[in-house]
Amino acid sequence: MQKISFVDRWFPHPLVSVLCGLSWIMLAQSLEAATLVMALLLAFIIPKLLSPFIDRTPNINWMEALKLFFVVVWDIILCNINVAKLVLGPTKNLHPKWFRVPLDTEHEEVNSILAMIITTTPGTVTAGIDQDRCDILVHALSTDDIENEIKTIKTRYEQPLMRIFGVKVGDKS
Repeated sequence: MQKISFVDRWFPHPLVSVLCGLSWIMLAQSLEAATLVMALLLAFIIPKLLSPFIDRTPNINWMEALKLFFVVVWDIILCNINVAKLVLGPTKNLHPKWFRVPLDTEHEEVNSILAMIITTTPGTVTAGIDQDRCDILVHALSTDDIENEIKTIKTRYEQPLMRIFGVKVGDKS
């Protein structure tokens, strides 16, 4: 029988614990002792209650994840500005296109998060992941260079996601 460590036993999902505790502190808008105690209780209780429903978080490269987070936030800000210009400008400037982004891996987490990032970034929407074709169907509000869009998605999002999860080209879940 495998021995379970103290941290795994009492904090089965550390990230969920941190998010629960910080969320409570932000909602309470206070650092009083009672707020901190309640945050600790929630950080302990909620992940314990959820542990049967959440798989163990895979080993991920947190530094790469943090870098990607800031890249995505920056891209969302820039894309919001660009979409506002397109939507408020003349419709002749809009060049909507559908295109497929070939995937370098069949890793479910990488591909799901990639699809989510594409959809979260204004001006693009993921229409679906096609596991048989190993690609993602994307709709762009306006683009003149599909190859550049694909290259941007792959270099800015897919490759960092693969590094985060330690996935090599061609790996499966």
